[in-house]
Amino acid sequence: MPIPPKVLIAPVTVTPSKPLTPSHLKGLLWADTMHRATAQLAKVTFRYSPTTYHSTEQTLGFWEFVDRVEGDTDYSTHSEEQIGELYVRYRAADTRPGAEALRPYAEAVEHGWVHPAGARVLRLWAEHYARLGMHDPGLERHQPPGLGLEEMIERLRGAGLGIDQRPTGGPVYLDATRYGLPLRRIVSYDGRPNYLACALRELLPVVPEFDEVVLLYDRELDPDYQLLERVLAAHGPTVRRVPLGRVPIDGRITSARHGGWQDHSAGALLGAALPDHSPEALRLGMRLYFIATLGPGDKQSFRHDLLHQSLRRAERILARSWDAAGPPAPPPSEAVGRHRRDHLHVDPYRLTTSLLGRGRSAPDVTLLKEVYL
Repeated sequence: MPIPPKVLIAPVTVTPSKPLTPSHLKGLLWADTMHRATAQLAKVTFRYSPTTYHSTEQTLGFWEFVDRVEGDTDYSTHSEEQIGELYVRYRAADTRPGAEALRPYAEAVEHGWVHPAGARVLRLWAEHYARLGMHDPGLERHQPPGLGLEEMIERLRGAGLGIDQRPTGGPVYLDATRYGLPLRRIVSYDGRPNYLACALRELLPVVPEFDEVVLLYDRELDPDYQLLERVLAAHGPTVRRVPLGRVPIDGRITSARHGGWQDHSAGALLGAALPDHSPEALRLGMRLYFIATLGPGDKQSFRHDLLHQSLRRAERILARSWDAAGPPAPPPSEAVGRHRRDHLHVDPYRLTTSLLGRGRSAPDVTLLKEVYL
């Protein structure tokens, strides 16, 4: 019996400081569908650890800010929108806390601590994941990266991919200039890591054991993910980059740090859909909209009417599948296998659009349950 290939799926990790927006939902549903479909053909590991990225200045600075301006606050009943409004205030502030102010937070994070505001957001996200039928990769678990910061820097230097100028008052650079890519600062002179440094701490120690590594991320992060691809590929596996466009709101693409997600957050969308649709239709319909309708690009603005149209279409697809009578369907592995192209992982867009169209036969119930429900 052949040994199944080993695939690591590593989507960009959302930091717990704001609501999940349509752009976040698109990436999360895309990654979840890829994970569940590819698992029909390969041994898949899904790596998504908020713990790893708590040490970024973006997150630690926010936690220091809310402690400074809000004091000793009970966040257990806060909504993610309320916490998100605090994050908007933080990002709009003129000053940022220095390394000394963040150091106690960074040390606590390394030992498993999560700020109560962040813990509250992660709890709410776990509830959203459950309603959407998404695999929970351990949102509320302490999952530290396999390398400490200094170990990661030494590993880069040993491979000729790192320049550490901290002894002379400078930063740490990722050096992939041999591949025609620019130097990228990953750690400040006073030891503060950015997102890319955290990703290297998480992925460098694990990628050699996989045949393929899939990186899913916002298209705006493409320069950093080109660097990450080069560094990880130097350690053995085939690395595939899957960039996704964000979802415009009223024709504009803006970061969650600017707000504008009111009435479009995951909680608001789920709250509006739950009374009118079955749990199964909600799960399938969300995937039909955020994967098949919006596609990998960023040209289509979010539309409530098209989302509800996808939910109604999901109800019809499920009814046809449950009522279908005929010869036994092929196993899910055969149904998803034709959507791999030249890689090991399954393309969620190709697979999900295959469920749509007039005259298509009803999808097999087993396939729907394994991949979408």
